[in-house]
Amino acid sequence: MKGSVPRRCAAGLLVALAACAPSRAGTSSGPAPSPSGPPTSTRTANPADVSFMSGMIHHHAQALEMCRMAPTHGASEGLRTLCERIIVSQTDEIALMQLWLRDHGEPAPDPSAAGMPMMEGGVGHMMLMPGMLDREEMAELDRARGREWDRLFLIGMIKHHAGALVMVDELFAAGGAGVDNDVYKFASDTYADQGSEIDRMQNMLEAMGF
Repeated sequence: MKGSVPRRCAAGLLVALAACAPSRAGTSSGPAPSPSGPPTSTRTANPADVSFMSGMIHHHAQALEMCRMAPTHGASEGLRTLCERIIVSQTDEIALMQLWLRDHGEPAPDPSAAGMPMMEGGVGHMMLMPGMLDREEMAELDRARGREWDRLFLIGMIKHHAGALVMVDELFAAGGAGVDNDVYKFASDTYADQGSEIDRMQNMLEAMGF
């Protein structure tokens, strides 16, 4: 699985990584601000904001589940440090998103690493957010140990982070969404932070010879 891929937009990166090719990931400088100027607070939550915050809770939940494997799956020291940082930051962010939803009179879902519970035709199922690993990919990661776990984790988390960038892009593309001050700041920070981590993880993969 050697080789690299030129820097691309988040959506293209997600497609490449979903095909299990640890490509050379890249990010743009961040989502474009609203053309109307600086964001302003809104009293009534935009449905796209609610969907984004709810979905990102589950997206973060899977990242935490992946990172919590590090101490028991023989992760390298560098990856343990990365995982500890992700656990701290994303645990806090889940609490922030739940608080925002409650403050806007919306249900605050419990985090589910399996995805967002949905109903279709009276039948329940779990919907994965962009970039989330499916059941088979999570099981493969759980079976791995040592260097192989490091490799699968990095490939999976790059894909996972790229999905978060797609979610932010979709938010800012939705009419009237992303102008709430808290949502705007969270989404913009997510784009910047996870974009930087994609580059860091790609460098770690290359250092391993992949």
